Amino acid sequence: MVPEYTLMTILGMVVVIGLEVFVFRSGIFRRAKYWVALAICLGFQCLVDGWLTKLTDPIVIYNPSQFLNLRFPWDIPIEDFGFGFAMITSVLMMWQWQLNRLQKGTE
Repeated sequence: MVPEYTLMTILGMVVVIGLEVFVFRSGIFRRAKYWVALAICLGFQCLVDGWLTKLTDPIVIYNPSQFLNLRFPWDIPIEDFGFGFAMITSVLMMWQWQLNRLQKGTE
Protein backbone atom coordinates (compact mmCIF):
# COMPACT_ATOMS: atom_id res chain seq x y z
CA MET A 1 0.00 0.00 0.00
CA VAL A 2 1.31 3.46 -0.92
CA PRO A 3 1.58 5.87 2.03
CA GLU A 4 -1.00 8.68 2.01
CA TYR A 5 1.41 11.64 1.68
CA THR A 6 3.24 9.86 -1.14
CA LEU A 7 -0.02 9.06 -2.92
CA MET A 8 -1.33 12.61 -2.58
CA THR A 9 1.97 14.02 -3.86
CA ILE A 10 1.97 11.78 -6.92
CA LEU A 11 -1.70 12.53 -7.56
CA GLY A 12 -1.04 16.27 -7.29
CA MET A 13 1.83 16.08 -9.76
CA VAL A 14 -0.18 13.99 -12.25
CA VAL A 15 -3.19 16.31 -12.01
CA VAL A 16 -1.11 19.45 -12.55
CA ILE A 17 0.79 17.93 -15.49
CA GLY A 18 -2.49 16.67 -16.96
CA LEU A 19 -4.11 20.08 -16.59
CA GLU A 20 -1.18 21.74 -18.36
CA VAL A 21 -0.96 19.22 -21.19
CA PHE A 22 -4.67 18.66 -21.85
CA VAL A 23 -6.60 21.68 -20.52
CA PHE A 24 -4.71 24.95 -20.08
CA ARG A 25 -1.90 24.42 -22.58
CA SER A 26 -0.11 27.52 -21.33
CA GLY A 27 3.19 26.32 -22.78
CA ILE A 28 5.20 26.72 -19.58
CA PHE A 29 6.94 23.35 -19.93
CA ARG A 30 8.52 24.62 -23.15
CA ARG A 31 9.82 27.83 -21.57
CA ALA A 32 13.28 28.11 -20.05
CA LYS A 33 11.96 30.82 -17.71
CA TYR A 34 9.64 28.27 -16.09
CA TRP A 35 12.47 25.80 -15.46
CA VAL A 36 14.72 28.55 -14.06
CA ALA A 37 11.92 29.78 -11.77
CA LEU A 38 11.25 26.21 -10.64
CA ALA A 39 14.94 25.63 -9.89
CA ILE A 40 15.13 28.88 -7.89
CA CYS A 41 12.02 28.01 -5.87
CA LEU A 42 13.15 24.45 -5.23
CA GLY A 43 16.60 25.74 -4.22
CA PHE A 44 15.04 27.91 -1.55
CA GLN A 45 12.74 25.03 -0.63
CA CYS A 46 15.86 22.97 0.15
CA LEU A 47 17.09 25.64 2.55
CA VAL A 48 13.79 26.15 4.36
CA ASP A 49 12.51 22.59 4.23
CA GLY A 50 15.91 21.25 5.25
CA TRP A 51 15.82 23.42 8.36
CA LEU A 52 12.19 22.56 9.17
CA THR A 53 12.57 18.79 8.77
CA LYS A 54 16.12 18.16 10.03
CA LEU A 55 16.10 14.98 12.04
CA THR A 56 18.42 16.35 14.74
CA ASP A 57 15.92 19.03 15.82
CA PRO A 58 12.76 18.91 13.68
CA ILE A 59 10.13 21.62 13.66
CA VAL A 60 7.88 19.60 11.34
CA ILE A 61 7.51 15.92 12.13
CA TYR A 62 6.03 13.47 9.63
CA ASN A 63 4.22 10.30 10.56
CA PRO A 64 6.58 7.57 9.24
CA SER A 65 3.64 5.47 8.05
CA GLN A 66 2.39 8.28 5.78
CA PHE A 67 5.44 8.73 3.51
CA LEU A 68 8.25 6.68 1.99
CA ASN A 69 10.82 7.97 4.49
CA LEU A 70 13.27 8.69 1.66
CA ARG A 71 15.05 11.91 2.57
CA PHE A 72 17.27 13.91 0.23
CA PRO A 73 19.15 16.19 0.50
CA TRP A 74 19.75 16.56 4.21
CA ASP A 75 16.58 15.31 5.86
CA ILE A 76 13.93 16.54 3.40
CA PRO A 77 11.21 13.99 2.60
CA ILE A 78 11.33 13.34 -1.15
CA GLU A 79 7.56 13.91 -1.38
CA ASP A 80 8.03 17.56 -0.42
CA PHE A 81 9.69 18.18 -3.80
CA GLY A 82 6.73 16.71 -5.67
CA PHE A 83 4.35 18.80 -3.62
CA GLY A 84 6.47 21.90 -4.30
CA PHE A 85 6.54 21.10 -8.02
CA ALA A 86 2.75 20.75 -8.13
CA MET A 87 2.16 23.95 -6.16
CA ILE A 88 4.63 26.11 -8.09
CA THR A 89 3.64 24.69 -11.46
CA SER A 90 -0.08 25.17 -10.87
CA VAL A 91 0.39 28.83 -9.95
CA LEU A 92 2.72 29.58 -12.86
CA MET A 93 0.49 27.63 -15.26
CA MET A 94 -2.59 29.63 -14.32
CA TRP A 95 -0.65 32.89 -14.44
CA GLN A 96 0.74 32.15 -17.92
CA TRP A 97 -2.65 30.91 -19.15
CA GLN A 98 -4.25 34.16 -18.04
CA LEU A 99 -1.49 36.20 -19.73
CA ASN A 100 -1.99 34.19 -22.93
CA ARG A 101 -5.74 34.90 -22.82
CA LEU A 102 -5.15 38.61 -22.31
CA GLN A 103 -2.67 38.74 -25.19
CA LYS A 104 -5.10 36.97 -27.54
CA GLY A 105 -7.79 39.48 -26.57
CA THR A 106 -5.64 42.47 -27.57
CA GLU A 107 -4.66 41.12 -31.00
